[in-house]
Amino acid sequence: MVLEEIPLAGGNVSAGVVRVGDTVRRPAGPWTPAVHALLTHLHDAGFTGAPRPLGLDEQGREVLGFVPGATAWPDRFAEVEPRTRLARVGRMIRDFHDAVAGFTPPPDAAWRVAIPPEDDGGGEIIAHHDLAPWNLVTGGGSWIFIDWDVAGPGSRLWDLAYAVKAFVPLSADPAWQRPDAAERVRVLADAYGLDEEQRRRLAPMLARRSRAMYDLLAAGDATGTQPWARLWVEGHGQVWERDTTYIRHHEGEWLAALMR
Repeated sequence: MVLEEIPLAGGNVSAGVVRVGDTVRRPAGPWTPAVHALLTHLHDAGFTGAPRPLGLDEQGREVLGFVPGATAWPDRFAEVEPRTRLARVGRMIRDFHDAVAGFTPPPDAAWRVAIPPEDDGGGEIIAHHDLAPWNLVTGGGSWIFIDWDVAGPGSRLWDLAYAVKAFVPLSADPAWQRPDAAERVRVLADAYGLDEEQRRRLAPMLARRSRAMYDLLAAGDATGTQPWARLWVEGHGQVWERDTTYIRHHEGEWLAALMR
């Protein structure tokens, strides 16, 4: 019996992603074997917040276990809005980072890291690099981070800084700005278990991590590299630029909340 292929939408890079039965099929790339080795390690280590890798199909597409539910962004942000659930995100990221710390990449691993860590011990772990509500599937019992294609050498704090920006969220858009933004930064830091030195480093890193996204999209536009060039044309670069300015302007508030 030939199973129907159901296109899956959502996120910024979903072309060619389909559901087939209880699996998801996605275009593979040179990074796929390394990503699948990573996901296998996470499952073997007991981390349940990642999809299960199932190899390649007859068309050369990567095959992953289907994750029931829907992503938390933007229409289901209420899933991570309560502080108890936001704390769950922080603990989940810490569990991932602890689980991946014991991972030894294949010697021929090829990674697709779009934004390498800047000054934070690059290569400390294999990071996700896109921990955000648009990549968090909830509603199926377990919470699962999807879209591991840009996983690669990184660091705990650089990975967490992106997640803090996305899950608070730290946004210049009045529709998404929150009077409790600083407290939500603190909730994530507490749940993750940052020490004092890491908290001091995190506060200024938030703006730099946001700026790195702007730089990625600008470079993609200049070189025609997809999907970054398309996202730039759609205005995402301007969003990240405004967010960076907002985050930097309020850096003192983030630091004060982190150090209380």
